[in-house]
Amino acid sequence: MVEGTCKPGFERVAEAFKKNFDANGEVGASVCLTVGGETVVDLWGGVADPKAGTPWKQDTVSIVFSCTKGATALCAHILASRGKLDLDAPVVELWPEFGQHGKERVTTRMMLDHSAAVPALRARVEGAKVYDWTYMTDRLAAEEPFWLPGTRNGYHGLTFGWTVGEMVRRASGKSLGTFFRDEIARPLGLDFWIGTPEEVDSRVAPMLPYVNKAEEAVTPFLRDLTTDKKSIPALFYFNSGAVLSGGLATRAGRAAEIGAANGVTNARGLAGMYAPLANGGGKLVDAATLARMGEVSMATHDDATLRIPTRFALGFMKSMDNRKRSLGATVFGPDVDSVLLGSAAFGHVGAGGSLGFADPAAGLSFGYTMNRMGPGLLMNGRGQPLVDAAYLSLGYKNKDGGVWAR
Repeated sequence: MVEGTCKPGFERVAEAFKKNFDANGEVGASVCLTVGGETVVDLWGGVADPKAGTPWKQDTVSIVFSCTKGATALCAHILASRGKLDLDAPVVELWPEFGQHGKERVTTRMMLDHSAAVPALRARVEGAKVYDWTYMTDRLAAEEPFWLPGTRNGYHGLTFGWTVGEMVRRASGKSLGTFFRDEIARPLGLDFWIGTPEEVDSRVAPMLPYVNKAEEAVTPFLRDLTTDKKSIPALFYFNSGAVLSGGLATRAGRAAEIGAANGVTNARGLAGMYAPLANGGGKLVDAATLARMGEVSMATHDDATLRIPTRFALGFMKSMDNRKRSLGATVFGPDVDSVLLGSAAFGHVGAGGSLGFADPAAGLSFGYTMNRMGPGLLMNGRGQPLVDAAYLSLGYKNKDGGVWAR
């Protein structure tokens, strides 16, 4: 059963959301849109915990995986807007220990656009050590770069949280989770956490993972996982301590501050975070910073980690049209391994298909969260139709050119 509100003119979004439950295997989910700062869609439905039969309620939240990166990036941009963090200065000015093995000229900009060359750690990360902030930042400071920093990009799937997060900590004097709470979540009234307090646990919907079948392991990313243990994809995925082996479902995993992966919120939280950014920056960032946040900073035809074409702004994903460029789209369907947004939009996908973004040209902010993960690396056949319905509701005509256009 779907509950919530949908204003006239946005019925397409409600229909697409309901269709996900009726025909696309959705279990529990939420979707939220704001336009011009006004909430026009706020829907939720389904089952939060299939084992217990718990319904997805208005205040249900879940792990949003890499949507957390957008929150972490926003922290850095707030500090840049206040003149406390120079994105183009060498990182070593604030974090001297990071300047080892040829990383002396790495900038926060490189950390934000995934070109800092530390997308993984080579030596084994033991279990719960991944929850120890100092251990992980020390390890990254000592890591040898995988390429000459700044010359290419490879998605820093987990390490982003500690590289960018440590710059936030050093520039602000607060831990990443504390800064996010004090400067973003609390002022905006968001039910959104990086480092979730225990009292929220009863509202967290457990995630239902997607398990790849053997015959689906044909994409470059999945081939690297299964055939080359020293590859960047394999190191990112398998050398992650407890994080990608179920650790985020534990109290310790949710309590840690993992700025790339363990944010807890719902669609309302994601859309609420991006709403000021869709409407001039609000009290978060100035106009110059907002303009910089939406510009493409790094793009490639073969991301060193994800092994698909990617386009990144500073900490955010831009529209990525891989419908004809990814084997994943052939195996899993056309919406897999892409995220199709407006050309001005920026935001972040989370593993399994969650998404939050702002589109300043449309005055639109969007959030979608769910507990049944889908296949592929970016969006899938449940999330992208919601995005499509949002743009169609605003009068956009098509996405044939790889971005939604009027």
